[in-house]
Amino acid sequence: MTTPDHAAETPAEPTGVAAQDWDRASAAPQYRAAVVDLLGALAYGELAAFERLAEDAKLAPTLADKAALAKMASAEFAHFEQLRDRLAAVGVEPTEAMQPFVAALDGFHRQTAPSDWLEGLVKAYVGDSIASDFYREVAARLDSDTRALVLAVLDDTGHGGFAIEKVRAAIDADPRVGGRLALWARRLMGEALSQSQRVVAERDALSTMLVGGVADGFDLAEVGRMFSRITEAHTKRMAALGLAA
Repeated sequence: MTTPDHAAETPAEPTGVAAQDWDRASAAPQYRAAVVDLLGALAYGELAAFERLAEDAKLAPTLADKAALAKMASAEFAHFEQLRDRLAAVGVEPTEAMQPFVAALDGFHRQTAPSDWLEGLVKAYVGDSIASDFYREVAARLDSDTRALVLAVLDDTGHGGFAIEKVRAAIDADPRVGGRLALWARRLMGEALSQSQRVVAERDALSTMLVGGVADGFDLAEVGRMFSRITEAHTKRMAALGLAA
């Protein structure tokens, strides 16, 4: 996953579940179920990101670009392995944890299949960053062990700077490209937000955790503010790409 600016930071002095480690926090069955869902969703997201970057590498115009994307894909797979190993370590079959999220994520990728190299770059940068911002917001309310893992697998793989450089160069060469990519990025934003809301709504443990029922959840007003922060971060990324939000 890639993001240069974080929509949420871990509180300086965590309270509640955020002040506990996994062993203590997971004694609550509903919290454990919510974290398993979260890690399952993240794991499949990382696996899908690996597959997508490997596919994007085929569209790369130069060997250097192809190698750069292959390296980023490798980093995404390493993140997947961390999540897979963590799920196994807490007694969960990784494929079972990921399965509930396959349809939604695959549907998102089908609906937002890029038509060329530049659209692929924008999708990985914008789409993955929106997802990363969402997970960072949630991570601030998780137990210390799970929070550390989630933040580690959201580390920038280098795709952000790479996408900015390539997209800006393309716009400089042909300013008309900017309008097309701006429309594409706006579509990605809408689809990504709809997907994240749909995933949460379909998983009872996750939705309960987010809206105050488990851990230090958000109230409904805070959920609104969270999506506002994600939208603001998206606007900043669009500016970095040289695109109008």
